[in-house]
Amino acid sequence: MSDGRYLCVSLHDVAPATWRSCRQVLTAIREVVDIPVTLLVVPAYWGQCSAMVPGFESAMTNQLARGHELALHGYFHRDLGAPCSALDWLRRRVYTAGEAEFSALTEREAAERLLLGQRWFRANRWPLSGFVAPAWLLSQESWKAVRRSPDLEYVTTFTHFHALRTGESLRAPCLTLSARAPWHRAVSRAWAGMACRHSRASLVRLALHPRDAAYPALCRSWQNRLADLLAEREAVRKVDFVHTAFALDRSCQTTDVAPSAARPEDSYADAWIAKSAANLAGGR
Repeated sequence: MSDGRYLCVSLHDVAPATWRSCRQVLTAIREVVDIPVTLLVVPAYWGQCSAMVPGFESAMTNQLARGHELALHGYFHRDLGAPCSALDWLRRRVYTAGEAEFSALTEREAAERLLLGQRWFRANRWPLSGFVAPAWLLSQESWKAVRRSPDLEYVTTFTHFHALRTGESLRAPCLTLSARAPWHRAVSRAWAGMACRHSRASLVRLALHPRDAAYPALCRSWQNRLADLLAEREAVRKVDFVHTAFALDRSCQTTDVAPSAARPEDSYADAWIAKSAANLAGGR
């Protein structure tokens, strides 16, 4: 069990429009080792209904059969709301590239999108335990909707792993890269070699995106880091981790603040600071 230290590898933005690139990322992971991965699936990526694209749902069912997990990743993966200030515009249109869908939703709006996503999973008889908001950002009202969703067992943000049924949160370092521009890729290669090194955290996460296998040098950098992490950690799906860490081993907790506490976990301020640090190092 690698002394109770775990690694969760997730693949974000899984949708018909990105599936070809996602398959390349999964192949690159298997070139290192065949491990279970959590696929973050988008029901209507930028308005394209995933259920209407022939072959996509069967492809996701096949991924479950391979031992991977499917988690809900927003609904549209697009922030459709109107920014309320110049700073809000920069944050929601530039910094998050217009993808922070749940960053400013009301509780009702968030609940409706969660319900639609859950119905899609049920229609395909896919098990659902987890939710990850696009850009890892949730408004306080979105948090209320998430906590009231009976199907969800966990939510992960950029800095934390949240177990919804126990109300506990665990700080979990996340390594993510950026393939958006040449300088981002260069910095990301350096960051991949340094991030999470010698971390004592019980959980470390590697968050991959569809284009992360499109550039050989960038791909090799995270493949090397993946191999290093697997030398000292056990790879598990997020659903396996929430069942193991929060139900069986409470001693691994490093943070006891629940999302419903006075300071909401990964509020705009918390997530903004954390993501800005990663962005300066080439993260998304």
